[in-house]
Amino acid sequence: MKSLLCRLLYSASLLLSDVLATYPLSAGDPHLISAQSYAQTRNNGRPPHRTLNPAKTESQCRSRPLDLVFIIDSSRSVRPGEFEKVKIFLADMVDTLDVGSDATRVAVVNYASTVKIEFLLKDHFNRPDMKKAISRIEPLAAGTMTGLAIKTAVNEAFTEQSGARPRPKKISKVAIIVTDGRPQDQVEEVSAAARASGIEIYAVGVDRADMRSLQLMASIPLEDHVFYVETYGVIEKLTSKFQETLCGLDPCAVGHDCEHICVNSNASYYCKCRNGYILNADKKTCSLKEVKVEKVVEDPCKCEARLAFQKQTQAAIQQLTAKIADVSGRIEHLENMVGRA
Repeated sequence: MKSLLCRLLYSASLLLSDVLATYPLSAGDPHLISAQSYAQTRNNGRPPHRTLNPAKTESQCRSRPLDLVFIIDSSRSVRPGEFEKVKIFLADMVDTLDVGSDATRVAVVNYASTVKIEFLLKDHFNRPDMKKAISRIEPLAAGTMTGLAIKTAVNEAFTEQSGARPRPKKISKVAIIVTDGRPQDQVEEVSAAARASGIEIYAVGVDRADMRSLQLMASIPLEDHVFYVETYGVIEKLTSKFQETLCGLDPCAVGHDCEHICVNSNASYYCKCRNGYILNADKKTCSLKEVKVEKVVEDPCKCEARLAFQKQTQAAIQQLTAKIADVSGRIEHLENMVGRA
């Protein structure tokens, strides 16, 4: 009898296992749904309204958009090897800039007794082409007509026809003058006129450069716009200094009001939303996209078949339970009889 009872219990366990395997607790179970909803509410809540960008790049500091004109002295006092150092300095400067039609544009004005515009702001919008153009520059020799070079830059290089951006765009206009001598013409008035037109002037003196002339040309404060190096051999060291000077802080790194994603746009920024969201009218916050949910009509035949199977399973379980109870009663009766004997 005990072996019969064991077999019945074993059969009942197999049947219950089959039932559970047929109807497992799935992801659609109400208990799981409520748990998931709580977790999503807790972990995927609305992001803070004001955010900082924690993403690390090579530097959070990048050059602001500029119309930049280099005015370089190639008079007789500048030896060929020294002029090559100037060209290396220009190429290194280009490498530090965000060059492009919508970013920083660069031109080069070469001067001695005469003035030559090597290339305009509209000519090159990528570093490789710009550096090739710099490598082809040749010295002009003879005198040092710095005032004429500044005037030519203002009248011919900083014009919209030459690639300078219109004033309403508010793109900074910057001139960097590199010279090693004393100007042979007047620089005070022409420099003042250039600054009055909105051009910021940096003056770099090398070796025998006249400090007074540098100060007359440069914008104020002079301590930020006048540089001096003893030889052309160390002029490259000014690259990092100008990188700091011409650097503009990344607006997204400083702080923004975008709810999801901040995108840099020159000196400003705009906001974007993550996938599944749309940008609201305030151009800062985001809302979930509305998704149309189609009503799913289940096949009634499938429902009936499922219900029929469930009824059969329940009936089988009831019959098995009754048999187990009957067997248990018989075992108990036998045990009583054995006890009396």
